[in-house]
Order: sequence, then C-alpha cells, then structure tokens
Amino acid sequence: QVQLVESGGGLVQAGGSLRLSCAASGGTVSSYDMAWFRQAPGKEREFVAAITWSERSVSSTDYADSVKGRFTISRDNAKNTVYLQMNSLKPEDTAVYYCAAKRWGYSYYPDDYTYWGQGTQVTVSS
Repeated sequence: QVQLVESGGGLVQAGGSLRLSCAASGGTVSSYDMAWFRQAPGKEREFVAAITWSERSVSSTDYADSVKGRFTISRDNAKNTVYLQMNSLKPEDTAVYYCAAKRWGYSYYPDDYTYWGQGTQVTVSS
C-alpha cells in the first residue's frame, strides 16, 4: 500500500514560484508512474503533469498545455519523492494539488490512478 503526502503549497503572488513535494512510503516512486492533478472549486480534477517510472533514473515527462513551460515535474528516487516546480504562477493556477501514482503507464484521467495524496492548497493572488 503506497501512501503519498504532499507539501509545499501556500499563498503566493502572481508571477511567483512554489515547489510542491510528494513523499511516498510503502512503495518506491521509481516503480510507479507519478502525476500531479489539481482541482479548483466547482471544477473537475484535471491533469497537470506526469513522469514515467524508470529503474535507471531516466524518465519522460508530460504536461498540460496550460502549464507547459512554467511547471516542471521531477523525481528523486533516493528520497522517494516527486516534485512539481511551479514558476510564473497565475491566479488561474489556484487549486488543491494532488499527487497520484499508478503502474503501467501514466494517464490523463484521475480514475485510472491507484494511489492519491490528501492534497495541498495553492493560492495565487493577483
């Protein structure tokens, strides 16, 4: 049973940066395809970024068009942690951000993921 714990959220002004962390226990992040999703009030949970599993620390990444060029997903297998570096933040990035894990390829759809964290709030003021 993999347990995921997000941290690093907070309040930031537009144009600022935050780095989210997702620490895993009960499993190794290198064995899973990992993703970040977000959910704003009144909206569905949406895909943000994903990073594929790799036993050689070489992974591929994918991003939603809305964050491409501003956000970077990465993993530190030694720390069993996945990160989301968020730069040039906009008010529309305000949401609860969730970390998720699955095997056999990442997906854009939340229902395909097996494990979820509790979420961390990101608020971007204008």
